[in-house]
This record gives sequence, structure tokens and C-alpha cells, in this order.
Amino acid sequence: MPELPDVTLYVTSLERTVGGRVLERLRLKSAFLVRSVDPPIGAVEGRRVVGTRRIGKRVVLELEDELYLVFHLMIAGRFRWRAVGAGLPGRIGLAAFDFEHGTLLLTEAGTKKRASLHLVRGEEALAAHDPGGLEPLEIEFAAFATRLRAENHTVKRWLCDPKAFSGIGNAYSDEILHHARLSPLKWTSKLSDDEVERLFASVRTVLTDWTERLRDELGDGFPEKVTAFRDGMAVHGRYREPCPDCGAPVQRIAYADNETNYCARCQTGGKLLRDRALSQLLKDDWPRSLDEL
Repeated sequence: MPELPDVTLYVTSLERTVGGRVLERLRLKSAFLVRSVDPPIGAVEGRRVVGTRRIGKRVVLELEDELYLVFHLMIAGRFRWRAVGAGLPGRIGLAAFDFEHGTLLLTEAGTKKRASLHLVRGEEALAAHDPGGLEPLEIEFAAFATRLRAENHTVKRWLCDPKAFSGIGNAYSDEILHHARLSPLKWTSKLSDDEVERLFASVRTVLTDWTERLRDELGDGFPEKVTAFRDGMAVHGRYREPCPDCGAPVQRIAYADNETNYCARCQTGGKLLRDRALSQLLKDDWPRSLDEL
């Protein structure tokens, strides 16, 4: 799922590409994409784009007359900028937004179509789509610490909760926790003051550095390779590869459709965290440390 750095790039690229332009026509491949009925989705045609913004992991296009298109890309939704009148890709195309100078395509790979589009009118209706998470690059340390300790969860889970912090997901939480040298399974109630300060600094450093890095790589183009797996990431998506800091093999905890990646030497004192599936299968044979592994 695109997270804060990628969604930020989408927002700035859309502002540069379609800001001030009239949305002439909307083409939908499936009505299932649109999850709202009032105002009717056809009301966007002929409206000028007057702004763009990010709400958590959602992308918002602001149109004239206080109309807002709210896109939730979920895991596989992506934007593509193409020539005027570009056709919708057969299997992955969801919608096309036609402008005088080009077409914005919304696509989604995979068989599970989870991406969604809402059309709302007014700031109050738009605010209903905000899960309430704090913006991690805009808050002071005191607000961060208070929210972090507001509920007792594993630090990985709470960083990814959109009600806690805005725009952080599976990929960048792995990178943040590695940078902070913290176990993803440590409980927020057990974090020391020093660990909270370290985590706050890592959140700001990792998100800022990756946003700037992706912006530099993109230049004046439109984002085409939005992925959770980036060259240069320390641990995310790098299972069994060497940690860039200590050389130990990166470990993982697999669950459902996701996995958590971490370095046992840097983050858990050499302890291997239990994988829900594999550790239950191996039971007493599950290695407890890097040395046993």
C-alpha cells in the first residue's frame, strides 16, 4: 500500500499535472469502484481541479464547488498519466479522468479489487474520511509520546494504525524500527523515555529522507514505479539478505498477507521473534537466537 512518501509524491505530481485544469470526462470501467452516491459521480465532469491534498494514505482531488474526489488506493491501486484519450487497460483498468492535455488512469493489479473512490461535498464530509491519526512530520515530541502511549499495543502495530499516526504502513514502519533499534513486538507501555525519543527521531528521519529521495529520483516526471519494496531499504522486503549495518541476515514474521522484517542483531539483542505459522510447526525446534539459527 502506498505510504506517506509515495502518497506525498502522488499529491505533488497531481498538483503539477492537473492543477487548474478542467476534468472534461470521467470513464468508469466498474461502478463498484465508486462507494458514494450523493453527489452523483457525474457531477465532477466540467469541474476545474483547484487543489490536491493527502489524508493519511488517501489522495484527494479538490474540484470547484467544494467537490472532493477521495481515492483510497489500498494495496495495488496506482495512478498513471497518459496521452489524451488513453484507453483503460483491460484487466487492471478502473477509471479514466480525461483532461484537455492528457488522461489520468486509475489501475489496480491483482484479482482482489479493493481500491475505492468517494465523491463528497464540503469540508465536513471530507473530514469524515480522516481516520484521525497524527501527522508524524508535523507534530512535536510531546504529542507523539502521548499518542504512542495512549494505548498498549506492539509498537509496530500502533505505528501502522491510521487512528494513531497518519500515513505509516508496513514498509516504512519496518524501516523506522530498524533505524530506532527497536523490536517490532515491544509493547508501547514498555518503551523507556529514551526509546520513545529515539523512535520519534527515527520516524522523522526515515519519512523525510525517503520522501526527498523519491522526489529527487522522480524529478519533473509522474510516479510510475510506486512500490513497497525499494532498493536501499534496510530491512523491508530483504528477508535473509544481510543487514546493511551489521551483516546479520534479515528475519521476518509472516502473518496473513503481510510480513514484518527486522534485524535480530540490531533490534532484538539476537533473539528470533516467533513466526506464527512456522514456529507453531517447529515448536521446540524453533531457533531462539541467531546463534541457534
